[in-house]
Amino acid sequence: MKIYTKTGDNGTTMLFGGSRVPKHHIRIESYGTVDELNSFIGLIRDQTGKEDTTYKTLESVQHLLFNIGSVLASDPSKDNLIVPDINEEDIEELEKAMDKMNEDLPALKNFILPGGNTLSSYCHLARCVCRRAERRTTHLAEIQPETVPVILVKYLNRLSDFLFVLGRKAVYDKGSEEIIWKSRK
Repeated sequence: MKIYTKTGDNGTTMLFGGSRVPKHHIRIESYGTVDELNSFIGLIRDQTGKEDTTYKTLESVQHLLFNIGSVLASDPSKDNLIVPDINEEDIEELEKAMDKMNEDLPALKNFILPGGNTLSSYCHLARCVCRRAERRTTHLAEIQPETVPVILVKYLNRLSDFLFVLGRKAVYDKGSEEIIWKSRK
């Protein structure tokens, strides 16, 4: 199977279901940003050991991001498409993982600067991409609310929180130091 089809050479791409839209369409921006996020999650996952629970959580997140991408990539005019779903249990899993990580972290009393070590920096980059995916998806939901299940936005919102906590955990696990933001006032 060839990867290149040449069908996008005119600046359009095909949605799951058959219709074509411009490559700059907000729907494409939405699932493209989710795809970018998934790549960052893979980078973070590759920094952990396969036996680490974080590795398994991140792998699960990647599968769910593909589910989100497939929903966002679906032709809204086709109501008979079968696409994977996201459910409340997926969000609860992120919350449980955050609660577990927070058990070992000091209380957050100040804003912190992104960074501390390489893994933490990757987590913060992914968090920023996740927030952008959330913004793109909420924009799409504003334009075509019937095509974007609310749970997708909720999952992306919770995932950005998870990535923030994971970034903090990466700092403490490596014995690094969080840098407190200092206002100039």
